[in-house]
Amino acid sequence: MSPHFVRRFWLSLRRTTPLDRVAVAYLLFYIAERIVHYFGVPLALEIFQGFLTLAVVVYLAIRLVPWVRYRLLWSLRNRVAVVYVFIAVIPILLLLSMVGIAAVLLELQIGAHLLRDDLERHYNIIAADTNAIAAALSREPGLKADTPVPPNSTAVVDPVLSRPGVASVIAAAKAQWPDLRVYVNHGQQLVHSRNGAEFANLAEFRGQLWFAGAESIVIPGGKATVLAVAPITPAVLDSLPSNLGPIELTLLEPSHGRGGVRLDQIVYAPQQEVSSGHRTLGRPAHWFDIRIPGVATLEAVRADTGANVEERPVLAQFDLRASAINGDLLTSVGAIGPTLIDILAIFGVIFLVLEIGAFATGFVLTRTITRSVSDLYEGTLYVRRGDFGHRVRVTKRDQLGALAESFNEMTGSITELIEEQRERQRLEHEVDIAREVQRQLFPQTVPSLPGLEVAAICRPARMVSGDYYDFIELGPTRIGIALADISGKGIFAALLMASLQAALRSASIFDANAGPAEIVGRLNQHLYKNTSDDRYATLFYAVYDSEEKTLTYTNAGHLPPFFISDGCTHSLDQGGTVVGLFEDAPFTQCTLPVKSGSLLVAFSDGLTEPENVYGEEFGMERLKAEVVRQRTVPPARLAENLISGVEQWAGTPEQADDITVVIAHMA
Repeated sequence: MSPHFVRRFWLSLRRTTPLDRVAVAYLLFYIAERIVHYFGVPLALEIFQGFLTLAVVVYLAIRLVPWVRYRLLWSLRNRVAVVYVFIAVIPILLLLSMVGIAAVLLELQIGAHLLRDDLERHYNIIAADTNAIAAALSREPGLKADTPVPPNSTAVVDPVLSRPGVASVIAAAKAQWPDLRVYVNHGQQLVHSRNGAEFANLAEFRGQLWFAGAESIVIPGGKATVLAVAPITPAVLDSLPSNLGPIELTLLEPSHGRGGVRLDQIVYAPQQEVSSGHRTLGRPAHWFDIRIPGVATLEAVRADTGANVEERPVLAQFDLRASAINGDLLTSVGAIGPTLIDILAIFGVIFLVLEIGAFATGFVLTRTITRSVSDLYEGTLYVRRGDFGHRVRVTKRDQLGALAESFNEMTGSITELIEEQRERQRLEHEVDIAREVQRQLFPQTVPSLPGLEVAAICRPARMVSGDYYDFIELGPTRIGIALADISGKGIFAALLMASLQAALRSASIFDANAGPAEIVGRLNQHLYKNTSDDRYATLFYAVYDSEEKTLTYTNAGHLPPFFISDGCTHSLDQGGTVVGLFEDAPFTQCTLPVKSGSLLVAFSDGLTEPENVYGEEFGMERLKAEVVRQRTVPPARLAENLISGVEQWAGTPEQADDITVVIAHMA
């Protein structure tokens, strides 16, 4: 070893931090430990060491990024070589990793399947025993029909089970299940969980996990249910015939705390745990025959007393060796198994040779690229200095030459693009200002009126909205409720919305005693005279009087709101045509009595017109059904639920139109 190399090594070592040296030392130690483990020496804290090794590798990779960037990858040729490494080598590694992950997942699936098969054999046995006991009981007189069992009752052994004909069958079943327990008129939940059919599966009984069988017997006066349960013990788990290693079953109960196992958005706390006592995992057949920890969930039905059918998950944990599982699988194809493995290996070698050839070809072709790219780099230096008049020379009529021409065209149009970008930013700024101004037009506070609770939501489809809602205080006992939908979208609709808001507030507050029809008529003339012929708005305007207990409204071409009172749903469609389209359009108003618990739901067409994937609109009927179903929900929550329901119907949160909902609950 040359002194120059040693000197450079020590200089490089001095540039590292103490944490870098510790990480490298640990990584070398771990590699040595894995080599020793291959010869049979067990690993201490294997899971913790695996996690720590992963953290060390990530740390060293992050630390090497600056060095690789500034030392190795400055040269264009090196960069292209690295690119081809990623093209040729990394895909192979990723493919092998994917195959490895898929193999592990497959082994876990097979392991879970084997565990379920082993348990299924016990289900069949206890099902046969339950059937025999039920047959013996059906021949005995005096059976009582099932009655509802209170949750706090104690299961009592019925005397009929002591009769010779039944006791002999139970005694025969105890040869397989020494701790078998049999009850009559219990286990109705298990039968109900199978829609009246025979039950044979896992069950929770008295807070423990059992093999359970349940069957209904038809007797005079009804049905009697027989329940047979046998505890799951370590000896039972040891007797399972598959090649799995240690097995543990954990019964899970819903937990009201924060800790536990989360399954299907529900947190469960572990209860009873049953572990095998003598199952062991065989030695590895080769160096990559690792121990694979597996986990699966089983289903248990609560067999406690009570009427409800409740399911409880069971967490199954087990270990397996891939060699043991695969050995069982290969026996199914007989002597052809080794031949299949050899064919797979041959194709793997062919694939590797082709990949190496592709890598070598790509590496040679990089020499024809570097010079053209160097010219482009020089051109970027001129651009960075602001010299857009520089042009890259074009020496070849290939794709690289076309790239150079494109670069020259790009530098010639940069100034124009910069100006366009500035103009776009100015327009976006103006739109932001318009959106903020429009936001201030909506009610900033919800008015307070005895016996009235209101809420509203407006979700624009674009930056600004063409929908408008308002709450206008007309006195200590009166409030105006408005909802409008402006024709069109964008800035123009937002400006018309602002004009509509100002005119409506001015007309309502100036003459607070005027009826909704009169107010809407004035608003119609204002819009007709101050807007173009193709601009109009649909409007719903109502006045609620908490003292008189009335709701007076005018509907000017708007979708009829729903008014739910005294169990009936009314569509508020009285009024007239849209505002702003005809100068002398007549408008009428309608007054409804308001009873306690009445609900007003007004909305824009953005809530009814979204379509699902089949092109079917959400529609008024579905919206009406949702409003009736959720009429007792608070207004703010109801508004959110209606919009969420429409989004779920459409399958996407993207809106084609503005969505506005106004809810008023009148006590």
